[in-house]
Amino acid sequence: MPELNWQKSSFSGGPEGNCLYIATAPDGTLRLRESDTPDVILATGPQGLAGLLHHARATTQAHD
Repeated sequence: MPELNWQKSSFSGGPEGNCLYIATAPDGTLRLRESDTPDVILATGPQGLAGLLHHARATTQAHD
């Protein structure tokens, strides 16, 4: 697999130091990983990521 250009989320870096990274693979899929388990990489497309973010926001708002 070619080297990916990982970018840290602007929402990362809380008190625990956990960070979320995203990269675009040569085939156009998006790759996600966390700093505490960098060898575990989730592959998805733009629609899958949008669904994940929508669910995360809805879950967060429900607990506020």
